[in-house]
Amino acid sequence: MQDHRNVRRSLAIETLFPAGVVAAETREPGDVASLFPAEAASIARAVPKRAQEFAAGRSCARLALAAFGIAAVPIEMASDRQPIWPKDCVGSITHTEGFCAAVVAERTRAAALGIDTEIVGHVTAELWPSICTAADRTWLDALPAPQRDAAVTLIFAAKEAFYKCQYPLTREWLDFYDLSVRPLAWNLDSGEFVVTPTRPIAVQSAAGSSFVGRYLFHERYVSTGIALPPTQALSEPQ
Repeated sequence: MQDHRNVRRSLAIETLFPAGVVAAETREPGDVASLFPAEAASIARAVPKRAQEFAAGRSCARLALAAFGIAAVPIEMASDRQPIWPKDCVGSITHTEGFCAAVVAERTRAAALGIDTEIVGHVTAELWPSICTAADRTWLDALPAPQRDAAVTLIFAAKEAFYKCQYPLTREWLDFYDLSVRPLAWNLDSGEFVVTPTRPIAVQSAAGSSFVGRYLFHERYVSTGIALPPTQALSEPQ
């Protein structure tokens, strides 16, 4: 059950993460026929587009897992829609129009990973109030107007990546207003960003008051990645 024809290792996406993280990407819809039965069952009622995205993500994940000597295995979906990774690994998957990627690491190298990719310009101005905190808006408003679409897409993607990273450890739902994002150095290429919670959240008990990730603008996309080192792991929720 493998479909790696259009999937390749992604060195660009790996730059968003510490050493030891393997990334794979594809630009093609996934082959639903390549899914394991347990995977296919979880999307039995999905529309074709969603099913193809799901299959693409699983193909990327399996290629990344192969770098750790893990043969093709089903990556089932939990009741909260999270991927169920092999017990010795952590990972994260993202998909948007024309792009899908997965990242995987051994648990000895990372407690959790989060990745998100968004199309620059798809976070339209009417969505900004529902995504941005006051601090986010202060930064956006200080930028030249032509840069704001890219900047707000980065804010959105960084919050999504952070959510994906912390959720498997805490099972805590977060709102966009629970986090503020600020690049350490802003440019339309690549760099680091800081995520600062605006209220106490569970992952802070192990990881401190702020979190650093990386961003990359590529083609029409911005991709964001964040990892928690294994020393910051929390006890798995029961």
